[in-house]
Amino acid sequence: MARAQNKSIIPIERIASQIYLVREQNVMLDADLAGLYGVETRALVQAVKRNADRFPEDFMFQLSKDELESWRSQIVMSNPGAKMGLRRQPYAFTEHGVAMLSSVLRSKRAVEINIIIVRTFVKLRRLLATNAELALKVAQHDQEIGILFEHVQALLEPPAPKKSHPIGFIHSPKEE
Repeated sequence: MARAQNKSIIPIERIASQIYLVREQNVMLDADLAGLYGVETRALVQAVKRNADRFPEDFMFQLSKDELESWRSQIVMSNPGAKMGLRRQPYAFTEHGVAMLSSVLRSKRAVEINIIIVRTFVKLRRLLATNAELALKVAQHDQEIGILFEHVQALLEPPAPKKSHPIGFIHSPKEE
């Protein structure tokens, strides 16, 4: 029954669309997490800063200006409520950092949302592993198909005509 309740809170697709690849890690940004938890971004960041010892660099990091610009160019930012856009570089939370957030925020909703987010990260990891396996199989099949294609091409080419030696007497006219 708890599973049905978790599914109805926030669809996994929504969470998956808010997971980005930054520094070769899957992360979620502070503003997206704050929206999911139902708190202001500044409140989430304050709670994290008060518990900074729980968030080492492999759990959370702040995007650099270059990363922020790169991210902005990849993601169309449309927030009609924000007149000036982002005023600071957002914090990015890895899967472990997101798990740690439930202990910092200490609300029932935070725990429920964290369970859904962690499940989404796990599904994403499984999906990526499956895609890597499929890519390897496709590469192997491509190689095998190439070999088969070469053999078929060789079979389709007509054999070279054999040099035949005529039977009997061949008269070549002499020039007189």
